[in-house]
Amino acid sequence: MAERERRFGEWVAVRRHGERVAELVLDRPAAMNAVSTAMAVALAEACAALAADETVSVTVLTSSAERAFCVGADLKERNSFTDADLAAQRPFTRAAYRGVLDLPMPAVAAVHGYALGGGFELALACDVIVADESAVVGLPEVSVGVIPGGGGTQTLPRRVGAARAAELVFSARRVPAPEALTLGLIDQLTPAGEARATALTLAGRFAANSPISLRAAKQALRASPSLPLGPALDLEDASWHRAAFSPDRREGVTAFNEKRAPRW
Repeated sequence: MAERERRFGEWVAVRRHGERVAELVLDRPAAMNAVSTAMAVALAEACAALAADETVSVTVLTSSAERAFCVGADLKERNSFTDADLAAQRPFTRAAYRGVLDLPMPAVAAVHGYALGGGFELALACDVIVADESAVVGLPEVSVGVIPGGGGTQTLPRRVGAARAAELVFSARRVPAPEALTLGLIDQLTPAGEARATALTLAGRFAANSPISLRAAKQALRASPSLPLGPALDLEDASWHRAAFSPDRREGVTAFNEKRAPRW
């Protein structure tokens, strides 16, 4: 991307920080980033653009809303839906959540305020979750007659285990940030207002490393929990080959021996 900010529809933006970090901004503050059909389409388009951009080493998912990261599905929009309308919307919402989950580079979520339902699922789709003290997370879908449909029934157990995920989904309870850290729902806890800055700093540290290796490592890490050990090791080997026989490996070894920073 040549521009510093690119808009996708009205409510999603991608901003560049330096050469290698992209910020994916949920930008519907008036609705606390409730995911409408139009916002889902924009989010999927933004993720597709990021996935295709090999100059992006790390993506940080943030929110411009003061009180929330994302409150999940736009229930005001859905209140007018027929069953046919809801079925027609489903491919667009699935594409949005899968877009974040399938980003090929490391992704860091910067969470503040409410991250509920689909909002928390967007964070769970990232590799690392940084949250500030104001954060409240949870998957309350069963309380409104549905189930998590943005990947939460799969990503949450992989993060915290099956039994703990079941308790959280079945109870529909909201979890404040300190408890969320204890339960493993988030990875880093910051003072109020500092999640975004911390996430961008962390992303910068990630992005200092080989872009090819970062993507190869994510590929191996993401697939391993669902595979038996033997196939998982084969996948790691394939990812290792991808990095080891790349220009990045040659540059990394040369830079090490020349005692200088690598130029990826």
